[in-house]
Amino acid sequence: MTAPVVAAVDIGGTKTAAALVRGGAVLARTQAPTPATDGAAAVLDTAAALVRSLGGAPVAVGVGAPGLVDPGTDRVTAATSSIRDWSDVDVVAGTRTRLGLPGAVLNDVQAFTLGEAVHGAGRGLPTVLGVAVGTGVGGGVLTEGRLLTGRRGAAGHVGHVPVPQAVGLPCPCGATGHVEAVAAGPAMAAGYAARTGAVGLALTEVVRRARAGDPAALAVITRAGEALGVALAGLANTLDPDVVVVGGGAAVPELLDALRPAFAASCLPVLGEVALVPAALGTDAQLVGAAEAALRALPQPTGGAASSPPASSGVDTAHRAAADLDTNGRSGATASRAVPR
Repeated sequence: MTAPVVAAVDIGGTKTAAALVRGGAVLARTQAPTPATDGAAAVLDTAAALVRSLGGAPVAVGVGAPGLVDPGTDRVTAATSSIRDWSDVDVVAGTRTRLGLPGAVLNDVQAFTLGEAVHGAGRGLPTVLGVAVGTGVGGGVLTEGRLLTGRRGAAGHVGHVPVPQAVGLPCPCGATGHVEAVAAGPAMAAGYAARTGAVGLALTEVVRRARAGDPAALAVITRAGEALGVALAGLANTLDPDVVVVGGGAAVPELLDALRPAFAASCLPVLGEVALVPAALGTDAQLVGAAEAALRALPQPTGGAASSPPASSGVDTAHRAAADLDTNGRSGATASRAVPR
């Protein structure tokens, strides 16, 4: 049977992308600036307009959103400060009102993880740990076809694992010593500024300088990679994944070169070699994952499954935001209750 077409939206602080997706393949894609300063309603208006502009006849819409998403209410919590009035927004209700479509919402990095696990670098593997390195460091966990959301939707928050390289450094979450404080893109740029006095540089310039032989730039990126390797090894030791998938705009080759040996050195010997691979879907990963979540949230027809994972992974419509994710949502299933985000 031909897979249905699903609309997908990836909302970011600076741009919003939308796509039509069928069976993990992006059929059409468009994007526009996110009207972040105009508030949540304007952001959802933009998302709906992008979906309508693609035409087609999608059966549902999935949204990857910044911030935590409560798996029981579909509401955004612990919202990003980059979008005004984003906290406590019911994204599913908002898109249903604007588009007349059922849907699902999950954290953007959880969407990345679901997309890569089902249709990308982790396809066919039972347990996948995903991590995206960009403005922040986020992650997600998919196990036995289900995305962990956790009790509050915070499962998979890779960026907030404490590491020795970040001791004393403030994290955007308000705590100190988390890996995001040293390994995120802005953290690497800040680390370079602290070493050299070169304030205000973008990470792209720090990377360029590292490739040109600047020892301070290379040291900052190396420290970030080593810190992230230690954090991911701790999670690998806890979860015993089949693969760790790393993506995001700040996951540059120099960071990965430092990450891999630090990760291998800190993993339990009994695990053997844990595969650590780059993401396969690029910037489509969040869209593909959001579409997958929406598809899983649809009622399953008698005698068939609504999505690619096993038919036994039922959907709890009360937790459609996690849409067959009992694994860590944007990056969790309540107290890891299995929602079959």
